[in-house]
Amino acid sequence: MPTCRLLHRLPLRHALSKRTSLTTSHHPSFILRPSQTQTALSTPRSLGLAAYRGLPTHSLTAYHTTTKLLSTTASPTPLPTNPDPPAYQPPKTGLLSLLPASWVPYAELTRIDKPVGAYYLYFPCVFSTFLAAPLATPIASPVTVVGTSLLFLAGAVIMRGAGCTINDLWDRNLDPHVARTRLRPLARGAVTPFQALVFTGAQLLAGLAVLLQFPPACFFYATPSLLFVATYPLAKRVTYYPQFVLGLTFSWGAIMGFPALGVDLLADTGAQVAAGCLYLSNVAWTVLYDMIYAHMDVKDDAKAGIKSIALKHYGRTKQVLSGLALVQVALLAGAGTAVGAGPAFYVGSCGGALVTLGIMIRRVNLNSVKDCWWWFVNGCWITGGAITVGLAADYFIKYAGKEEKSDDDVAEARLA
Repeated sequence: MPTCRLLHRLPLRHALSKRTSLTTSHHPSFILRPSQTQTALSTPRSLGLAAYRGLPTHSLTAYHTTTKLLSTTASPTPLPTNPDPPAYQPPKTGLLSLLPASWVPYAELTRIDKPVGAYYLYFPCVFSTFLAAPLATPIASPVTVVGTSLLFLAGAVIMRGAGCTINDLWDRNLDPHVARTRLRPLARGAVTPFQALVFTGAQLLAGLAVLLQFPPACFFYATPSLLFVATYPLAKRVTYYPQFVLGLTFSWGAIMGFPALGVDLLADTGAQVAAGCLYLSNVAWTVLYDMIYAHMDVKDDAKAGIKSIALKHYGRTKQVLSGLALVQVALLAGAGTAVGAGPAFYVGSCGGALVTLGIMIRRVNLNSVKDCWWWFVNGCWITGGAITVGLAADYFIKYAGKEEKSDDDVAEARLA
């Protein structure tokens, strides 16, 4: 009966609140060692005399009664702990495993084992090469088109590596806080900033050597792109749209195909419009696929203070992606119209891009890192391949028509 009276004076929820404040405020070890909960409840002295300071006698008695009841009916639940992240392991398979150990960190800086970024840099070069080929005088031969495309591939691999190294230099203090990037060479200390800077210079010199294989005009068209290469990582600190700056960088090849094949952009208005529309179309494509890519790091980016379009439009991403896809295809169609492209271009390139982008946007699971990565890698080939096939088909049809017309002209000249 006395116990019931005391509990009547001090409601159970009040006793519980006192218990909570006592165990958490005055005895932190209760939280750190949940396995000792039973002992702490049954032995009030373990809480320390300070725990009882200021409590009236009737509250103290109610507290004892309540904790005894709880100790017989509830079992403590250990607090969850986060496992330690795995340590760096040297590559045992793939290209990197074949390199000397001292070379591996530098190869990792270039992302040579993850070449999809180089392909995304390469596709705009291919697009512009096929789009510009019919405008060349005379029309560029298939051998010239293939040779130019291979030079662009070499340049894309080298410059993408240089861009990654510059990015890691900028982000060397941020990468350790992001799960996906914490083991990059600079982040884990395998390469010093000075070594990475020297390596960047070597890559830029190699890129210059490739650039000098093109007509001289290409040097003047290519040089401004270095500004975007150097400043893209900075954009992540000042804007939620660094993907737009990345688009300005990765899409530069959409201009380069014209001077590479001898098309004068300053004199040919149609070529100017085509190059401008193709460039902006690729900017939209870059923002689109990199927005999917950014979703892989969206939680870590928020903690590290890194800005991205994925964070800015979180929850509305697919609507933004759909808008970007429509802009990309519309600008691509504008580029084809400016150069008089035929049905093969509109069906293959524009139609193919619209269908493949629509499937990707519909099916990608933005909450899955694995699924985002799959679509980022394969979307490169699916959409980029569809656009390339349409442009190549349009070029070969025009080339075959020019050859046939040339043969007819020769025959007429002989008859005359």
